[in-house]
Amino acid sequence: MHKDPDGIFVRTDIWREGEWLDLWSVVHFLSGMSVGFGLYLFHFDTRATVVIAFILFTAYEMWEALVKIEETFPNRCMDVVVGMVSFLPTYFYLIPHLTSKGFLSVFGGILMMNLVMSGFGWRASQKAAQLEKSVRAKYVLERERLMKKGKKLRRRVSKKKTDLEGI
Repeated sequence: MHKDPDGIFVRTDIWREGEWLDLWSVVHFLSGMSVGFGLYLFHFDTRATVVIAFILFTAYEMWEALVKIEETFPNRCMDVVVGMVSFLPTYFYLIPHLTSKGFLSVFGGILMMNLVMSGFGWRASQKAAQLEKSVRAKYVLERERLMKKGKKLRRRVSKKKTDLEGI
């Protein structure tokens, strides 16, 4: 983590938010596949399934915005696109070629990878938030210390200046 020229703390870990894509895009890709498997179980009409998937991905991004998960607008849009890009081939091409045993195995594997990746990402984000909080607190204390030191130094310089003028 570092502070940019504008005074904003910037995460440098691999789970940081990217402008367009980031490691979270892998989670959204796996989520698209998981949603494809999940919706397949409901046997909805094809159009309805695609619309429901799109609404789910969009609603999730709206929820992220509501709970103040910071992302750029292009990143939010790409999260929906990535979800749909993995959902469509999963739903239309992968699932129809699987046996029922294969369906459960692949769905279970993808869902497990999705949950594990999400867990790692969430944990990294929580650690980064704690680190940022700690760094901010240290920054404030150090700034206060330097301000006091500067004030003290200005007083000393002013006093010496006054003393010199009296000579």
